[in-house]
Amino acid sequence: MRVDEVMTRNVRTAKPETRLEEVAAVMCLNRLSGLPVVDDDECLIGFVAERDILHYLFPSLDDLMENSGIRDFEQMEQQYGATLGMTVADVMHRGAVSVTADTPLLRATSVMVRHKFRRIPVVDADGRLSGIVSIGDIHKALFKHSLIGHERRQAA
Repeated sequence: MRVDEVMTRNVRTAKPETRLEEVAAVMCLNRLSGLPVVDDDECLIGFVAERDILHYLFPSLDDLMENSGIRDFEQMEQQYGATLGMTVADVMHRGAVSVTADTPLLRATSVMVRHKFRRIPVVDADGRLSGIVSIGDIHKALFKHSLIGHERRQAA
């Protein structure tokens, strides 16, 4: 089986100049943990995840060293509003890892497992985003395929 058999083709995306407030709203309202970031030609240039946004609430290693590692986490939560004023370009991972539509499902799975991703963008030969595939999409497809094969073996 190949990625194009199970990928989602209608993908919500972000642009580098998009404010994090808009991206966070899309993520929260649609239960998404991240969005591919594309340029004006729909070419994949990165990925922004919830953890990228939340990362900016935590102190840097230098900050921890200066303050003996003591932090007021409740006060840090108050900084979330300021983080939402940033743009996708401020927090995104550039050069996102991707697969192509003709990638075998288990190869795509191995890429996701190796990078600790739950989903991965699918691009065409020109680097344009054509979809996204998740671990759940792959697992469901393999489970369904296995059940169909099992039913055929039972009927024989």
